[in-house]
Amino acid sequence: MRLVSDPGYGEVMLSASGEELTELASAVAQGEGLLGSALSPGSDALRGVEVRGTSGPGVLIHRDAERQVLVISGDTAGRTVLAENLRDMATADDGGHLHVDHFPGHCHLAEGSLPLVVDSPHGGMPTR
Repeated sequence: MRLVSDPGYGEVMLSASGEELTELASAVAQGEGLLGSALSPGSDALRGVEVRGTSGPGVLIHRDAERQVLVISGDTAGRTVLAENLRDMATADDGGHLHVDHFPGHCHLAEGSLPLVVDSPHGGMPTR
């Protein structure tokens, strides 16, 4: 798994294998876990993802700047939706990416969540 914080766009880019995305989806669904990521010297890479179950409302995605970790926390309902989206990306048989962006009235993301872009394990745009 590779996590890169893009300060220019204020988002985090997540690239992972299908297995790694499935593992992340399971941690999100369970509400607990700490997954490491590959670090590149001199980059804006983050050390990993920490998942926490909280009372919500919704899911908050933020960067712990001190520990250089992406934190995903939230209630069961919101985490379930996010986990399903991650599983869908892990099992997709073509390319593409998933944008996880908050907007007013969002069904499962809390206000203040960082935008997250999850790349398909197959990269690029879908072939369909």
